Amino acid sequence: MPVVGWRELVHLPELGLHELPAKIDTGARTSSLHATVLEKFERDGEQYVRFAVDFERQHVRQVCEAVHVDWRGITSSNGETQRRMIIKTPLRIGSLEFRVEISLADRSDMKFPMLIGRSALRRRFVVDSGHSWLQTPGRDVEKGYKT
Repeated sequence: MPVVGWRELVHLPELGLHELPAKIDTGARTSSLHATVLEKFERDGEQYVRFAVDFERQHVRQVCEAVHVDWRGITSSNGETQRRMIIKTPLRIGSLEFRVEISLADRSDMKFPMLIGRSALRRRFVVDSGHSWLQTPGRDVEKGYKT
């Protein structure tokens, strides 16, 4: 199985989000994306959500649309349970692309706009928590791993 570090650059191609810094977190079940929900709407009988992903350092706002799959109670690292909107979209880490469920959340206080939880990692990756950027070609990585 491919090895990921504790942080990786990931891609959400259907959302137009590329090289998104993500923290790998085996303690979290569900993956999470920093987003502001703008609108819920229906298209062809399916529920959709339009949301914005803000990159404050670059002064960029990416508006995305995805099928709204579910509402779930998600318990955050501080022990607080929040009702969050869940979407399902392809995620690419390194050369592997697969569909994942992602909760939309306010991660503005977090260092990483995305968190990859264990459900996305299960049976796909091994995590080496002592290293970073192992699936990010060309990124400077710690000694012992080639780019």
